[in-house]
Amino acid sequence: MRDRLLPALLLAAVALPAGAQDLLIRAGHVLDVDTGRMLAGRDILVRDGRVASIAASADAVDPGLRVLDWSALTVVPGLMDMHTHLADEGPYGDPATPLRSNAARDAFIGARNARATLQAGFTTVRDVGVYRGFADVQLRDAINAGLVPGPRMFVAGTYVTVTGGGGEITGLPAGTEVPAIFRRGVADNEAEVRRRVNEILDAGADFIKVIATGAVLADGTEPGQSEYTEAEIRAAVEEAGRRGRFVAAHAHGAEGIKRAVRAGARSIEHGSLMDDEAIALMKQHGTFLVADIYNGDYIDSVGRRDGWSAEILRKNLDTTDAQREGFRKAVAAGVNIAYGTDSGVYPHGDNARQFAYMVRYGMTPLQAIRAATLESARLLRKENELGSITPGKLADLVALACDPLADIACLQQVRGVVKAGVPVALD
Repeated sequence: MRDRLLPALLLAAVALPAGAQDLLIRAGHVLDVDTGRMLAGRDILVRDGRVASIAASADAVDPGLRVLDWSALTVVPGLMDMHTHLADEGPYGDPATPLRSNAARDAFIGARNARATLQAGFTTVRDVGVYRGFADVQLRDAINAGLVPGPRMFVAGTYVTVTGGGGEITGLPAGTEVPAIFRRGVADNEAEVRRRVNEILDAGADFIKVIATGAVLADGTEPGQSEYTEAEIRAAVEEAGRRGRFVAAHAHGAEGIKRAVRAGARSIEHGSLMDDEAIALMKQHGTFLVADIYNGDYIDSVGRRDGWSAEILRKNLDTTDAQREGFRKAVAAGVNIAYGTDSGVYPHGDNARQFAYMVRYGMTPLQAIRAATLESARLLRKENELGSITPGKLADLVALACDPLADIACLQQVRGVVKAGVPVALD
C-alpha cells in the first residue's frame, strides 16, 4: 500500500513548489494566447506559484518583491510537448542499446534530458512510454520532490503492445533475452490488455499508451499494419476511463488510427498514414492529433550518417511526406492538434525546432503556439491550471529574444524560464 501511495504524496508535496516566492516579472511584451494579442509593457505578479495579476507596467514596485527584468523580452506561456521520451536513452540506431544500460544510469540520463527540456522553455511534457518499465514514473516523482530540475511530467509508465510489436525491443540478435522489466505492458488479447492497464496505473502512470500499429523505429514491424483490434483498444480505454484516465494511441496506419478513434482514444500519436476518413473521424470524435512532423528529416540525415538499419530508413521515407500532407489536411479540417515532437529520437532540448514545420505545413504562428499551450492543456484536461498566462493558473512563463508571431523560429531563442513561479537556471 505504501508504494501505491508514494507518487500521490510526492505530487501533493509540490503543490507549492520548492523555492516558490512572490515575484514580479517586468515584461516588454506578453502574448495573450487566448485572444492572440501581443500586450506591450506588462507587469506579471506571481504569488504562491500562480499568476496573481497582469497589469500595465507601473513605476512603483513593492520593495519586498523579487523582480525579474524581462522588459526587453517577449513573454509567452510555458511550452508543452505532448510526445517525449525523457527517461530513455536516445537517439541511437542499435536496438540493443536499452539492454546495455542499467536503472541507475538511466536515471542520470533522464535527469539530463529533463533539465535540457526545461531550459528549452518546455515546462510541461507528456512522457509517452519507456522501455525500462516505470523509469518515467520515477523521474516524474524525482522532479516533483525537487531532487532534479525538469518539466512537469505526465507519464505512461510503459507501452501496451503485442508480443513482438511496435512497443517491444526488436531487431536483436537471435537468442537475446529481454528482461521482464522491459516487457511490463505486453498483452495479446482483451483480458491481458485490461490486466496490464490496471497494473500500469497501479504503478503510478498518469495515462495509458497503446501501440495500435507497427512502428518506424521497431525492426520487424510495419507502420501501416494494425497490431490491436478495435475491441482490444476499447478494452484499454474502458479500463483507463474507469479510473479517470485516458489512452494515447500510437498509430501510423489509417486503419489503426480509425480503430483507435472509434474505440475512444483521446489522442493519436504520429498519424503518419491517415486518410480522409481517419481525419473526418478525428474531427467528429474530438480526438487530438499529436504529429511529430520534424522527426523525419532528423532520422534520414542522422540515420544515414550513423548507419541505422535500412529497414528503419525505408519506413521513415515511407511515412515522412505522407505524415506532413496528412497534417496539412488535419489543420484545414479543424482537427484538435496538440504539440508533440517525439524528443528522444532527436536530442532533448531541440523541442522547439518543430514549430517552423507546423507553420510550413498549414498553421499560422499563433495556431502553432496554441498547439503547445492551450491545446496541450486541453489534451491533458488541465486547461484550468495550464496553457496561458492567466490569473489563477500556474505561473509557467518563457522569455524570448524576439516576437514569435513575426518569426516562429524565435521560440528557439529562450532567454528565461519560470516554472510554477520558480525561475529556472539556464546554462
